[in-house]
Parts: sequence; C-alpha cells; structure tokens
Amino acid sequence: MSAQTATPPATNDPSSTQQPRANAILKEIVNGNVLITVLAVFLALLIGGVLIAFSNEDVQAAAGYFFSRPQDTFVAIWNAVSGAYVALFQGSIYNFRRDDFVTAIRPLTDTLTYAAPLIVAGLGVGLAFRVGMFNIGGRGQMLIAAAAAGWVGFSFHLPWGVHLVVAVIAGIAGGALWAGIVGLLKARTGAHEVILTIMLNYVAFYLVSYMLRAPGLLQAPDQVNPKSPPMLETAIFPPLLGPAYKLHAGFILVILATIFVWWLLNRSSLGFRFRAVGENPNAARVAGMDVKNIYVYAMLVSGGLLGLAGVMQVLGTVPTGFSSGIDAGIGFDAITVALLGRSKPWGIFAAGVLFGAFKAGGYAMQASQGVPVDVVTIVQSLIVLFIAAPPLVRAIFFLPDGSRRRRRTTPIVTKEVEAK
Repeated sequence: MSAQTATPPATNDPSSTQQPRANAILKEIVNGNVLITVLAVFLALLIGGVLIAFSNEDVQAAAGYFFSRPQDTFVAIWNAVSGAYVALFQGSIYNFRRDDFVTAIRPLTDTLTYAAPLIVAGLGVGLAFRVGMFNIGGRGQMLIAAAAAGWVGFSFHLPWGVHLVVAVIAGIAGGALWAGIVGLLKARTGAHEVILTIMLNYVAFYLVSYMLRAPGLLQAPDQVNPKSPPMLETAIFPPLLGPAYKLHAGFILVILATIFVWWLLNRSSLGFRFRAVGENPNAARVAGMDVKNIYVYAMLVSGGLLGLAGVMQVLGTVPTGFSSGIDAGIGFDAITVALLGRSKPWGIFAAGVLFGAFKAGGYAMQASQGVPVDVVTIVQSLIVLFIAAPPLVRAIFFLPDGSRRRRRTTPIVTKEVEAK
C-alpha cells in the first residue's frame, strides 16, 4: 500500500479569484482603523445629542406630561437635536439660509482658519508619537515661536514678502530649538520627555509673560497691559480668498507641511529611522542606528511644526498683537487631533478639519439654539475616548476582533491505492 497526494482540480472561473479578494477587502474595512474612527465620531455625536436633549427646556417641559402626550416629547427631542446639529453644519460648512454663495460658503473658510494651527500642531505631536515620544509641550513651543515671529513681525521693517518669510522662519526656529532642548536632555541624560515638556511649558509661559510686561522687549509702547504691538502689514499672511474671508495664505503652508511630513515618514531614510526607533529602539540600536540623535532630530522637527502653529496664530489669526494666551489651548488640542488621525499625516489633516468645524460651528450652535459650547468639548472628548478603546466600539456594533489572526490550515488529502 502506498499513499499518493491528490491535488484539487484547477479552475479557470474568474469569480473564484475575485470572491476571496472581495472578502479580503471587506475584512480590511471592517477590521481597519478608518471604520473605528468613523464609528467613534458617530457614537460621540449620538451621546452629544442625548446631552442636548436633556438640557433643552422644551424637552424638559414636554417630559412633564409624557404619559398623556408622549409624541410632544419626541417632537421636542427631534427639534432640539436636529436644530443643534443643523446649526453646527451651517456654522462650519455651508449656510444655506444665505442669499448668495459668497456668504453661504464663509463658514467653511472659518473652519479651515480654525483648523490650520490644529493641523500643523497635530502633525508635530503625531510625528513625535511615531518616534515613540510624547510631546505635550506644544503650548511652550507655540509661545516661544509666537514671541520670536511676533518680535520680527513688529520690530523689523523689511520689504513685503521678505518680512513674512523671515518672521515665519524665526517662529519655526524658536519652536524647534525649544523642543530640541527636550530631545537633547532625553538623549544625554535619559530624562523623560513628558516631565521635560511639562516643565518647559511653564518656563515658556512665564518667560513670555515677563517679556510682555517689560518695555523694550515685547510690550507695546505706552501700553500698561501685557500685550505686544500689532504686526506690520508686511509680516501678516495675506487673505487667501479676499478680504471677505478670514482664511489666510498660511493654509497653503499647512498643506505643504502635511505633504512634507508624509514624505519624511514614508519616503525618506530619516523617516525610516524615525519609525524604526518608534517600533523598537533596542532593535534599531542593534541595527546600527544612533537612537539618541534620532530623539533630538525628532523633537526638532516636532517643535518646528508646533512652532508653525504659533506663527499661524500671531501672523494670521490675531495679527493685532498677542498676549500670553496666544496658544489658545491648541498645544493640548493637538494631542487629540494626533490621536484621532492615528498619527498619520493625512489622517491628522482630516482630524484637524473636523475639530476646526466643531470650533467654528460650536459658536453658531450656541448663538442660534442656545446650546452650550461645552457640549462640543464633550463630543471631542468622547471621540478620543472611543478612539482609545477600539474593543468598546467593536462590542457596541458587534464587529469582529481584528487583532485575532486565524491560522490557515491546508488539509492534506490522501488517496489510498493498492499496488498491483
């Protein structure tokens, strides 16, 4: 008796090859990060709608006689939630109640204006994440960059174009050097970057506050309040779509910065070393990479991007003079944007636009519907919560666990034959 392996008959049916490929694509969508992100935003908006309904006065009044006329309560809930989210859309994307397209599209430009510093700051935080570092010193790096760019912006009298370029370079350099201190200390002493960035946030805040109170440094002449002089016209980002919109030319730098970070991480040798150190610094060290220098380089680039966010604020959003609150919490919001974008450049770009829409539409929602802006903050926090807990999102929507990998076993079919 001998055993002979029988091979399955070959088939030329194209559907047999297309079906497994379609199944693989479907599994990638179901188990991928994009679907989890979309579902996390949906859940956050759903819970935000519940909060809007509970805090609405009409809903509370209709709930008092719910058992006699329950339809009134449901109508009030629908009016409250739909009215709030319609106002959010009109204040951030397109206001279809306007008479002409020029004014109707203005909310979208406001969204992009709010999103510009969030995107570049998120790129800086996300790049540090990819190297295995937690840069939460965005506030300090933005303040130093704003002080440097602002000082060049109101002190130097340079030709148009040159003045703006010099101010932008000064701001990026200021943020990069301030973050470079963290990278250098981590590389040479082993100090943790979280502690260093937190401490340097306070140092930068009080240093800039002091300079804004000192005549001859950053304080405006004949000014009692801690505020800088307004920027000169030659150092301000020009309007991108004309004076009717707030969107300035700095948004072009945002797009270029996103392309640069994508190229750096995915197409350059330095980006490969960044990702290698982020995955396993010990393995990278064994492979011959200088991990200490990689930490320094990563913090320099990260700080430069966060510095560009500070430049956006002082030369674009608030060119009339800045105070110690010029960062406007963007340094910490950038952490949320980077997490939502999965530390990927174009994901961060989309997350920054989403959060810019929340910020622009939140004010319209409060003005037209009386919904507190805090609801938008709660929605943003819930998005981060669900993003950080993918198993929770999968459990709610009954999605398969993408982390489990089934072993494919190929059965061996044998046919017993009798030797004659």
